[in-house]
Amino acid sequence: MSSLTADIIGLIGSALMVIAYAYSNMAQSLNFLLFNGLNLAGSLMLGASLTVHYNLASMALEIVWAAIALFGLGKAISQRGKA
Repeated sequence: MSSLTADIIGLIGSALMVIAYAYSNMAQSLNFLLFNGLNLAGSLMLGASLTVHYNLASMALEIVWAAIALFGLGKAISQRGKA
């Protein structure tokens, strides 16, 4: 992946995570599938960009962020099935 492509992917991932954060602060009621999906997609995109512009601390953060988002998605999906 080229440096420019990595930058674009990373910027889009960052934007998705900022959108999720803004959504969580503005929504009347939170759609946890949307919130965690945006966070997961964003963290995966940032992680992909970090394979070109490596930074250990940032990569560790994105791995943890993705794990939390996966947990949240699993919880949201299991609760949706009970409703």
